[in-house]
Amino acid sequence: MNQLTLSLAVGDYDHVRDLLTGRVRAEGIELLPVNLPVEEIFFRFTKFREWDISEMSFGKYVSIASQDEGGLVAIPVFPSRMFRQSSFYIRVDGGITRPEQLAGKRVGVPEWAQTASIYSRGYLTHTVGIPLTDIQWFQAGVNEAGRTEKVALRLPAGVSLTPVLERSLNDMLVAGDIDMIMSARPPKDFANRSGKLTRLFANSADVEREYYLQTGIFPIMHVIAMRRDTFERNPWIAMNLLKAFTEAKDRSVERALDITCSHSPLPWGLEATQRAQSLFGDDLWPYGIEANRTTIQAFIDFAYEQGICHRHMTVEELFPKQVQSTFKV
Repeated sequence: MNQLTLSLAVGDYDHVRDLLTGRVRAEGIELLPVNLPVEEIFFRFTKFREWDISEMSFGKYVSIASQDEGGLVAIPVFPSRMFRQSSFYIRVDGGITRPEQLAGKRVGVPEWAQTASIYSRGYLTHTVGIPLTDIQWFQAGVNEAGRTEKVALRLPAGVSLTPVLERSLNDMLVAGDIDMIMSARPPKDFANRSGKLTRLFANSADVEREYYLQTGIFPIMHVIAMRRDTFERNPWIAMNLLKAFTEAKDRSVERALDITCSHSPLPWGLEATQRAQSLFGDDLWPYGIEANRTTIQAFIDFAYEQGICHRHMTVEELFPKQVQSTFKV
């Protein structure tokens, strides 16, 4: 039987690598991997659908799905997950020390529909208690001017969002023209340790851990999506890909738990993995729908409230029926 040849664009993750190298194979599929920075992957796939299968911003995917464009199908594989209380950046001399002080302030985001921003605003709204309308929002590139939204928005009434094409968020924050940046990628004055910017939460890991314990939300940043025409010609590929991605991820966790030798240049990596398992369970990076239902539901609720989703969707609408159940022996 001939193998189906499909292109796949995805970041260089240890929990995906065995699939890309061929150590793990998706039954019936020969993958042609493309590794690029995630921003480039998202831009090219969202706008031009350049590959059969691609890592994709979860925020962009739910927005497109809610608009009934129908061009994409996702499987519940989540290559990137990050808590985002660590992505709140402020000026050292800005006078803000607590999230409650952000009411009435000016906050910058690289894109309103960036997944990290959706979770961050959901935290401010539902946990801190600041309505979206109580903040002046600005959209611009983090470190480069000219960044724009990639999907159509339907902003709620009363929300103020100002696009800024000629400046970066980093420069606006340093100059005092905004009070905080919420961004997955750090602003350059934080990354280069200029001393001008810092995180709102110095103990961000503790804040994020408590957030998980309170809500059960383990934020999903990226999803694996396919062009719908690729899927409809061969609907069997959805489950075969899910199984292969899962096997590659499980092998990665096994390496992290290997006490014989270190598979990554990280001192006490074994202990860090075990601590994560004590919090999240043995499957500390779950794929599939049911293990992630709380997180997915919260995310689509946030996205609808914020005008990224154009209608209120169900979890099941995001994924094809082929990956919503599996056989039992």
